[in-house]
Amino acid sequence: MTTATPGTAPRVPEAIHRRRWAILGTLILALLVVVLDNSILNVAMKTIATPAPVGLGATQSDLEWAINSYTLVFAGLLFTSGLLGDRFGRKKALLGGMVVFGLGSLLSALSTGPGQLITFRAVMGLGGAFVMPATLAIIMNVFERKEQPKAIGVWAGAVGLAIAIGPITGGLLIEHFWWGSVFLVNVPIVAVALVAMFLLVPDSKDPNPGKLDPVGVLLSIIGLVALIYGIIKGGELADFTQAAAWVPVLIGLVALTAFVFYEKRISHPALDVSWFRNRVFSASVAVIGVVFFALMGVSFFGVFYTQSVRGYSALAAGALMLPLACAQLLFAPRARLVVDKIGVRATCAGGMALIAIAFLGYLLLDRTTPIWVLEVIGFVMGAGMAHVMPPVTVSIMGSLPREKAGAGSAINNTFRQVGGSLGVAVLGAVLSTVYRNGISDKLAELPAGLRDKAGESLEATLGIAGQSGPKGQALVQPAYDSFIHAMHVVAGLSAGVTVVGALLAWFFLPGVVAAPGAAPADAAKAAAVEPVPSTKA
Repeated sequence: MTTATPGTAPRVPEAIHRRRWAILGTLILALLVVVLDNSILNVAMKTIATPAPVGLGATQSDLEWAINSYTLVFAGLLFTSGLLGDRFGRKKALLGGMVVFGLGSLLSALSTGPGQLITFRAVMGLGGAFVMPATLAIIMNVFERKEQPKAIGVWAGAVGLAIAIGPITGGLLIEHFWWGSVFLVNVPIVAVALVAMFLLVPDSKDPNPGKLDPVGVLLSIIGLVALIYGIIKGGELADFTQAAAWVPVLIGLVALTAFVFYEKRISHPALDVSWFRNRVFSASVAVIGVVFFALMGVSFFGVFYTQSVRGYSALAAGALMLPLACAQLLFAPRARLVVDKIGVRATCAGGMALIAIAFLGYLLLDRTTPIWVLEVIGFVMGAGMAHVMPPVTVSIMGSLPREKAGAGSAINNTFRQVGGSLGVAVLGAVLSTVYRNGISDKLAELPAGLRDKAGESLEATLGIAGQSGPKGQALVQPAYDSFIHAMHVVAGLSAGVTVVGALLAWFFLPGVVAAPGAAPADAAKAAAVEPVPSTKA
């Protein structure tokens, strides 16, 4: 869909160029429904954990898998979905992914148990795996390079909008309807998006697509699922030395190692590992993974702090996330202006530093801390995210040839999803282990059959305490204290991980660099890096 003359970058056809902002709006609608679903789920987790008929009686492990079943399928299939989009057409991938996502949403809403919810969330992940790479790849093909940082900034800002809408929408739905409504709401949005995409979005593809790589995809799925499963199991058992925990972890590491070696040796890999020789590309995807590792882990415990510890309703808990979302919505589209002035390196490192400071702010929270402190923490974190995600996304996409936009977008989203999935698993396991260790001596007075169940999570402890009379009531305050301590430990770890990400950004991302062919006055354009040479399929 692009044309080129010798010595110039490919040009976008004029008819498509004229409607590029309408196309971007349509793609953002697809992005909103995917991100909206995950932010709604965060608010609904407490309700889903409530015993039937109000919820599903999901354990902490069930809730982690409700998140991870989506992210694992999403991440495991991103390589293939990106290649399929590049090969057969990104519009086809986008439309097909939206249909599957809508079907998964409907089935999730009708789930009758945690197992079904986990399964149907995986179906949603399958759809999302085709939607997300296609949106970013299409943006790269309908905008000229000089406008791409602005378009990606708007794209990233839409994430902030979804974060704002999701929790409030979820809170309203939870208060007035049953828990499944948080998934059912996706269906009409998907229907509207499909019509708009069919009418407005142009198709594009790689003129020299690579072959599919089923062995590589299978190795990546086995590796990720086994690794995450072992980490979650270790958190449940509070003991990573048991075979049920370390054996899956070992299998996962072996499979992922085999994946890397296999991809290096075949002619048409799902993941072209030679791209990682580009320092900017490697550093950018590492920064994305680190940010979401820390962020998703903290997001997982945040909902239990606001609802279970502080007693806010689902709607009020959603409203408490507004500062974080508003900061992203405000600053993300303008991040390119900061990059113009101080460069990619300083912008991203500064954003990571703000995120680390926000994580440290969680150490100030207890049962009586003024709630405005949490609001300030959220705003600082959102501002930091807004100055990290757009520049590194532009760096990733700008370092690859335009015809590989689908694969580049897949890698961008893969590291984001894998980082988030590992964050939920690792930091969730740390939260579970520290909480269990903190409350274990207080559970001795409970019947033996209830002790293990009560130690699984704060929600489980409070549920059993409410059914155990005076002995149970004596558990309430220690449970709160133990959870807050565990939250502080996880927040401290997240801050440390984010500092590592800030150092990666500072030492490996570029400063102020010019876009290929840019005039001297344009030398400060954001995150424009020398592309990795395209490999013939």
